[in-house]
Amino acid sequence: MSLPEELSEQLLGSIIDGTYPPGACLPSEPELAELFSISRLTVREAVKALRVQNVVRIERGRGTYVNPPAEWTSLHPMIRAATSPGADPEVVAGIHEARRMLESGIAELAAIKRTDADLRRLREQLRNMREAGTPETRANAHIAFHQAIVRATGNAFVPLLFEPFMRLLSELPVETDRGAVVRHERLLAAIEAGDPTEARRVMAAHLRSQQNRPRTA
Repeated sequence: MSLPEELSEQLLGSIIDGTYPPGACLPSEPELAELFSISRLTVREAVKALRVQNVVRIERGRGTYVNPPAEWTSLHPMIRAATSPGADPEVVAGIHEARRMLESGIAELAAIKRTDADLRRLREQLRNMREAGTPETRANAHIAFHQAIVRATGNAFVPLLFEPFMRLLSELPVETDRGAVVRHERLLAAIEAGDPTEARRVMAAHLRSQQNRPRTA
């Protein structure tokens, strides 16, 4: 990661944690350069990256101001905001709603286009979820199961669309109850049966259940 990218991520973190809330003015270019012991050119590039994503706006003669998340135009800062401690409930709800729309459609397509190899991968990851001995291995199997569904669509564009949501998926609390396994079993059954309507319904129900779980540290 380049210096401008590192600074951009640091500033985004400060915006998300409330150090610079919506409407606040960022420190000036010279102040940021002194604060981080970097060149003004690096600061300029970092701020430009945030401006391109509409995280901030530049008002000539006044300074650089933080926009509310509803005006941000890039998925990366939105997902960072949704997965941060103390995240805005509206941002969290919005990102989950978007994921539910996307992944329900993915499950529907997977039920239509899955191959025998896809089904083997899904069964393997479901078995891994059942047999996982640690939260880490369980989380890995859970993510791999959803990735296998994405792959089962047979559409090269779908993984590209879903990739930004992988951070959200990795930040979700790990499901350890038997009900979580049962929901994945139902999802696999619908995909195995080639039933797109049921696959969409089960995936949507699964994601609603997951959204309602309390977040863990």
